[in-house]
Amino acid sequence: MIPMILASKSQARAALLSNAGLSFRTDTAQIDERAAEQPLVQAGASPADIASLLAQVKASDVSDRNPGALVIGADQTLGFGERRFNKPQNDEAARRQLLDLAGHSHQLHSAVACVKDGEILWSHVSTATLTMRPLSPAQIGRYMARVGDQVRTSVGCYQLEGLGVQLFEKIDGDYFTILGLPLLPLLGYLRQEQGLEF
Repeated sequence: MIPMILASKSQARAALLSNAGLSFRTDTAQIDERAAEQPLVQAGASPADIASLLAQVKASDVSDRNPGALVIGADQTLGFGERRFNKPQNDEAARRQLLDLAGHSHQLHSAVACVKDGEILWSHVSTATLTMRPLSPAQIGRYMARVGDQVRTSVGCYQLEGLGVQLFEKIDGDYFTILGLPLLPLLGYLRQEQGLEF
């Protein structure tokens, strides 16, 4: 295997790769995500397409600094009807988002891309649908008090692997997609095209 780099500071993504037995290091992409996605947003692109573009842009940015390495970029967007959410900037934005999502279904689109020497070798997007149970403002307030600053670290204001799982009544889709990395398709690509042995 050639050297691998994860172009992300996400601890969840790093843990997924590490637990799968991959050897890699991390190097965070230095891009303005909102600026990178703006042309697609203005063109009316879907949340899945935006996630795919951002995964490719992140991997390409890190690839430019690391010749010869296989760089894995990832991104996740949340689609709620015609709306798309980003990570909330503050607690009030997180509170409004959770109030909007409560009692409804939304989609998480997780994208992954592999880039080497500036060339996009492979990309993939997976989607999961999550249905949040009805929640009162008081329940959301108690949840936010329990999770603290973590509420602002994910696009959905929850971590399914933690207390956030209690917000949901139904989930349709791959667990790894929800955590932000379509792991099984990525491992399939690495086995088939990059010589991953196991």
